[in-house]
Amino acid sequence: MGKKKSKPQRPIKSLKDAEQAPSSDYIGGDALDDLLLKLTRSVEVAKASRGGLPEKIWMKQQFSIGVNDVTRVLERMPAAAASHSGCSIEALTGKALRRAPLVPLQAVLIAADCNPKWLTKHIPTLASTREVPILCLKDNKGSSLRLGQVADVRTALAIGIKARDSIINKTIDEVLKSSKPVANEQQIRQLVPQSSDMMD
Repeated sequence: MGKKKSKPQRPIKSLKDAEQAPSSDYIGGDALDDLLLKLTRSVEVAKASRGGLPEKIWMKQQFSIGVNDVTRVLERMPAAAASHSGCSIEALTGKALRRAPLVPLQAVLIAADCNPKWLTKHIPTLASTREVPILCLKDNKGSSLRLGQVADVRTALAIGIKARDSIINKTIDEVLKSSKPVANEQQIRQLVPQSSDMMD
């Protein structure tokens, strides 16, 4: 019969290559332990002052929990380019104004142990267009389990901290000043494999 056509030789990029990105872009080890301990303590202190709100409602006011919720809030936030290019609020349509979130995100925490990787690959790019800092958490013990403990859920691949004037936000401000959040597109491409890389 016929011969198979051979594909042109390209460097093969796998998920292991993406996982071997510079470790300085991840928060791990003692820094991760310190971050999660500070966050857990600040959540406990803030819970004490929540008033009569049920805990579940109070948590939703403080956090976007899960990949879908974080994505939804980020999509509803105005892009940073539009806010810096001189677009006025009147230029936005009524539909866009209705869809805008009541509270934007201050930062997003992503568990680097996500498998498959494509579940969270869109979040860093989406957050960078909204100028929301990303903190990638890497832990051999399972960062998704430890991240879930902060928001009182079993596991969480992504948690968005809503920008409110609370002790949780002050803790995140301290962490952002002391750590190196993933900020630019080049760092994002190193951390998160692109969809074309996954098809190879």
